[in-house]
Order: sequence, then C-alpha cells, then structure tokens
Amino acid sequence: MHVAVLFFAFALTGTTLALDNGLMRTPPMGWLAWERYRCDIDCENDPKNCISENLFMDMADRLAEDGWKELGYVYVNIDDCWSSKQRDDQGRLQPDPKRFPGGIKKLAHYLHNRGLKLGIYGDMGKLTCVGYPGTPLDKIELDAQTFAEWEVDMFKYDGCYSNATEQEQGYPLMSKALNATGRPIGYSCSWPAYQGGLPPKVNYTQLGEICNLWRNYGDIQDSWDSVLNIVDWFFENQDTLTSAAGPGRWNDPDMLIIGDFGLSMEQSRSQMALWAIMAAPLFMSNDLRTISSGAQSILRNKMAISINQDALGIQGRRIVKEKSGIEVFWRPLSKNASALLFFSRRTDMPYRYTTSLSKLSYTAGSYKVFNVFTDETASLKDSTEFVVSVNPTGVVMWYVSAPAKFNLRQFYQGGTLHGRVYDDREENAIPRVFL
Repeated sequence: MHVAVLFFAFALTGTTLALDNGLMRTPPMGWLAWERYRCDIDCENDPKNCISENLFMDMADRLAEDGWKELGYVYVNIDDCWSSKQRDDQGRLQPDPKRFPGGIKKLAHYLHNRGLKLGIYGDMGKLTCVGYPGTPLDKIELDAQTFAEWEVDMFKYDGCYSNATEQEQGYPLMSKALNATGRPIGYSCSWPAYQGGLPPKVNYTQLGEICNLWRNYGDIQDSWDSVLNIVDWFFENQDTLTSAAGPGRWNDPDMLIIGDFGLSMEQSRSQMALWAIMAAPLFMSNDLRTISSGAQSILRNKMAISINQDALGIQGRRIVKEKSGIEVFWRPLSKNASALLFFSRRTDMPYRYTTSLSKLSYTAGSYKVFNVFTDETASLKDSTEFVVSVNPTGVVMWYVSAPAKFNLRQFYQGGTLHGRVYDDREENAIPRVFL
C-alpha cells in the first residue's frame, strides 16, 4: 500500500501536463442521467426513476440488448447525487448505501460485462452543485485514485462552488492525477462554462492538452428554445471553437434530449443533425425503456452517426445565414466528402430554398449526394441549381461525396438500411427536389 501511494505521488510530480490517455479519438457516445432524471433520490416513491444502481443497470441493459451499443453508444454516465452526504473514515467518497448498495465497482463490472463503460461525476467545490461532497484541491489525488480503483472509465469534473483561481489549479491537477492512476479515464471538464466560454478567460490550447471534452456553455433544458440558445452561441463563436476541437478533444454542447418531452420530431432531427455537424459528444438523456420508435430512428440513424464520428474530427461551421430564416452548415469529412445541413428557423410552413453547390463554395465537378433522413440519392453538378424543402424548425441533411463514386453499400448492413433493400439503381436516381 505504501509503495502504491509513493508511486502515485511520484507520478504526479512529473513534468507533463498532457492527459495522454489516447481516448475519445471520435466524440464519445452513450447515455447520461442528468437532464432526464436530475436529482430524483426518492427511491421509496419513485423506484424506477430515482438515481440508483437499478436505473443505471436498466439503461445498461437497454444499450446492450437493444442494439445501441453496436452503434457506438457505450458510456453510461452517472451525474450528481450518487454519493453519500459524508466521506468514509479514510476520507474517501462513497456511494449512497441505500441507492447503490453494491457499490460503484460492482456497477462498473456490470457494465463492463456487457461491453459498456461507466462514467461518474464530481465537482471542484467543497460541495457539488446539488450539495453532495465535492472534490476540492486537497482531495483531487485521493478521488482520482478512488475512481481508478472502482474501474471507472470517464469522469466529469463540474465547477460549482469553486472560483477562478481554484479552477486554474484544479482542472490541470485532476488531469494529471487521472493520468497518474494508470487507468484510461476519459476526462470531461466544465472549466470553460464557468469562465464565459471564450478567450481570454478560456485557453482552448491548454484545454486540448488536459481534457478530452469540455462544457463550454450552460446546461441544456428539455425545450426547443434551449437547443436554439446553445446552437446560437456555438455558431456565433465558431471561429474560436472550431479550431479547438479535434480527435481526443471536443467541444460539448451538452446532452441529446431526443425522446423526452420538449422536442417535436422535426426538432429532434434538427438536434441530431446539428450535433453531428458540431462533432459533439452524443450523450442521450432519456428513458431508453420507453423511448418512442420515432425518437429511436433518429438517434440510431447510421449516416448521422457516421458524420458525427468522422475520423478527421473537424468541427463544422455555419456558412450561410439567410434573411428568410434558412441557414446552411458545412462540415468536411474523410474521403474527400462533406456534410451539408439546411436548417429552417421558420415556424410557419415548409420553405423551398434554392441554391447550388457552387454558391456554397464547392469546386467544379460532379457530386453524389445522400439525404441522411430520407435515404434519397442524387447526382449533382456544382453549377446545377436545386431546391430543398425544409420544414419549420427542421433540417435537410446531405452527405456529399465528390467526385469519386459514392459507396452507398457501406451504410447498409445485411442488405438493408432503415428497412429498405439496397438497389444499385438508387445511386443513379436523380430526384428534382429533396423533400
């Protein structure tokens, strides 16, 4: 025990500040409790929905048994309210004994046996945001070691009840402490969200060296207005944010609320598409036990996921903002491909938007396009004008491949995609309008 402690202390005295864990080379995907379940600890009256090991085991079962894991949704993340109100006699964090009677390590094993990963939550203040024991500066090394011993795979470090000076010390120190445990633990930092999200208070170069992902902005709520507020902030500041993102370091606009109560189906497709353009982490916060088939189809869309998970890891940008309420977003992808997203802020009726690829700065040539949500395909020359009909608060999203032949087969498994049988003739179909 003394040898392990001495080794851990020695490791923390090293010169490197880089997280150096090789994790999250594409945006992490999974399920996170907070937006849907908050701090519901009333297990006596609400046993199926309270923050307990049973809830996380239920969601793990759904990810493992219902096909989510195969799509990349592998993290099951605990947020606030998991711990006891006091540390144990050795000063270590401990889970609430009534709600997590098996302990966190047992829960981690339950997930690992199903091919999943466990994430956990802490806060830099003496208290978490809801008032549970925090991880202040003097507890960082101990708590990092505890999480490693519990075989946790991801750690979110919040910033409630901490000041700028503590954050400047604490976020790099926690990175170093996690690295020193020898266990690969993905590290989510909330540091920029507590400092306004922008330079000069936020140093994104430093964040990319110490964190795998970071929250830039406020918490998402279960409403379309909340989604729009986040989208507006991210794209109004895209010149700063896009250069910060890349493999192993991601801007995090917060959870997917698809399948909850606040979004229509059109708005749900919009959130999925916009998060894919942003190369954002895809953490669902919903009830996977009762989620509708419509919400499932959006969250399971293989092309949207493939765009989000593109290996280049380049965050997309807004390239057009029309007075009509139509906006166009673009993201470069591997294999000389790209994603185009047409988004309507209108609330009245579908809008027919006319443009061409050349007007959107595509170079001369012929292109293959695939409509992410309708599976339609077309061939377009850069100079050819086309019309997209975008529903109110909705999107039309294209995967654009140029000029090499578009390999539609890669998105089919077992000869089908979204229930449709692959047909070579689809690659030559040229619809006049994408609906």
